[in-house]
Amino acid sequence: MQARGLRKSYGELEVLKGVELNVRWGEVVSIIGPSGSGKTTLIRTMNGLESLDHGEITLQGQPFLRGTKEPQGALGHKVHMQGIVQVGMVFQSFNLFPHKTALENVMLAPVYHAHGGGDELRLLSLALLRKVGMLEHAGKYPHQLSGGQQQRVAIARALAMRPSVMLFDEPTSALDPELVGDVLAVIEELAREGMTMVIVTHEMNFAFRLSDRVVFMEAGEIIQNAAPREMLEQRSERMTKFLKDVQLA
Repeated sequence: MQARGLRKSYGELEVLKGVELNVRWGEVVSIIGPSGSGKTTLIRTMNGLESLDHGEITLQGQPFLRGTKEPQGALGHKVHMQGIVQVGMVFQSFNLFPHKTALENVMLAPVYHAHGGGDELRLLSLALLRKVGMLEHAGKYPHQLSGGQQQRVAIARALAMRPSVMLFDEPTSALDPELVGDVLAVIEELAREGMTMVIVTHEMNFAFRLSDRVVFMEAGEIIQNAAPREMLEQRSERMTKFLKDVQLA
């Protein structure tokens, strides 16, 4: 996935200022930075939840998204829909359908997009729930699950479309501290399996331990973009200040 010259404004406030980001196949990239730095806006534009003003995003070398204010205009809905099935998204607030069971939530997208028969998709969805440690809760509704359990179901749901890249928007920020570890363990397992991932996170130890690259954003720009060790060894004064209260293991 490659992002070139991404710009996004809300009224007079420019929240993305020409962001460039190339995510290679099988790479784990964590995006960190202070609140209001543009992290969430960036990851939401990377799957089209937020429209771009300028710039473009390609997915596996193919056009995926383009800014509405570009001379050629935005890419058509059909182009976006062809690509979006390759992008899994996990939100900080789970966004499960409350009237559907965990299993039904996982099955929803592949059924909608006709990605296989009913029995095949049911078996796939059960396997994904097992993968995230939620098989025994397949028949439960979201209100019967803890926040950490709901988030693990949400990860299984995103995986059900067999995406080529997974995007995580602060996947643990809405969880009680004791529930964070279970969700991070699932993400770590995906990393070991070679899943391409972009993760917006406040979990600094997790980001620096797991990532191939860490991206530090501030005020709508990427300030540093490097491998974890390189970033720590060559950190800027601003980066040092940001990490001053973080005890990196």
